[in-house]
Amino acid sequence: MSVQEEYLPTELGAVKIADEVVAIIAGLAATEIEGVAGMSGGLAGGIAGMLGKRNLSKGVKVEVSGKKATIDLHIIVKFGARIPDVAWNIQESVKKAIESMTGLEVAKVNVHVQGVNFNASKGEDEEEVSVD
Repeated sequence: MSVQEEYLPTELGAVKIADEVVAIIAGLAATEIEGVAGMSGGLAGGIAGMLGKRNLSKGVKVEVSGKKATIDLHIIVKFGARIPDVAWNIQESVKKAIESMTGLEVAKVNVHVQGVNFNASKGEDEEEVSVD
């Protein structure tokens, strides 16, 4: 994730929105969608999880160019969920959240399904099949 900040000029000055903020908004909007078991963050996300730190931008990559943002989300879906519907709902939710909260235009929301979670209840150890 880049450390680039976006400057939005106003009458009173400039507003800076870090890519990390956009990534957190996207991650939270995606995890609220029915059928999403979680985000897939790779090695860095796994280490943060082991250390007890919750990484709210896990599995999210943001590229901001001017006033347009491109978002890549890496997700784990729940077994039985219809993947195209889940992906479409994520795209709509993330686009709406980012545009309403930041004023940026969302050019693309790319959803990458990285695995399937087969557990119905959260109390069990997670069993997950990944395509990596």
